[in-house]
Amino acid sequence: MSKIFAYSIRQDEEPFLKKWAGQHPEVTLDYTDQLLTPATAKLAAGADGVVVYQQLDYTPEVLQALANLGITKMSLRNVGIDNIALDKAKKLDFTITNVPVYSPNAIAEHAAIQTARILRQTKVMDEKVAKGDLRWAPTIGREVRDQTVGIIGAGHIGQVYMKIMEGFGAKVIAYDLRKKLFLEEQGYYVDSLDDLYAQADVISLHVPAIKETTNMINDETIAKMKDDAVLVNVSRGALVDTDAVIRALDSGKLYGFVLDTYEDEVGVFNQDWTGAEFPDARLNDLIHRPNVLVTPHTAFYTTHAVRNMVDKALDNNLAMVMGKQPATPVEF
Repeated sequence: MSKIFAYSIRQDEEPFLKKWAGQHPEVTLDYTDQLLTPATAKLAAGADGVVVYQQLDYTPEVLQALANLGITKMSLRNVGIDNIALDKAKKLDFTITNVPVYSPNAIAEHAAIQTARILRQTKVMDEKVAKGDLRWAPTIGREVRDQTVGIIGAGHIGQVYMKIMEGFGAKVIAYDLRKKLFLEEQGYYVDSLDDLYAQADVISLHVPAIKETTNMINDETIAKMKDDAVLVNVSRGALVDTDAVIRALDSGKLYGFVLDTYEDEVGVFNQDWTGAEFPDARLNDLIHRPNVLVTPHTAFYTTHAVRNMVDKALDNNLAMVMGKQPATPVEF
């Protein structure tokens, strides 16, 4: 009988995990709520493969600890592989899978909802109403249909976001290094990022965090944007130079900022800081700004997405354990 061990299983994932296990009696499935570290690797002893999801790095030491147990089959329940020591993984002959598409709608819907909230100043109005201030002015909104929305990265998520924004009536433009023919034929693409910055009232990021995209939003690129632009980042924190965004918010260059991913989120997001000293003064400042909407990397967090992440990761791992080709292997 094959054995799979899963790390960092949350309570919301347990029902899907147990349902999958019930459908696969040929597999022994054990799990823990702990993250995968060199110390916790021993929990997987005897397993043929591991299923993981965490913000912590999969360091060379972590990978070596698994390899020492004879485990070199690892399935991520998420998309990103930027926190894996891939050179070490290759040296140890790891096979790794991810879940590149678990619910584009979840993330795109969140981005769209937050975009509309920024434009309509709902955070300010909600706070006014809660205090009993029912005056309209000066909290006047902007209609989505009056905006030109620029999407950087028209992949699975970006395309859903495009459709939602068009549903509101907005004009949509896009920039992508890998153009899709059907989008090109429909005239969505601009020629350069500079063109997008110059035209867009809303700029939404939907690209991975790689060397070329790190801090792609900075003082120089913000200066190229229209005055009163809205910046939306539900992709990766590393794409944005947060200090540059704060300067733009302070100067009034940016009208608003949607933040679901943050460059220093590890150890801060998905923790309860109620009654405790908040550990990040910069993030705390952003949280309390009237024109910034902060969520702690929860754009993906829907029942639909979580179910797909669990099922697809386990399916991938079982395929590898059985010597079959997994659905979504990571090439490295």
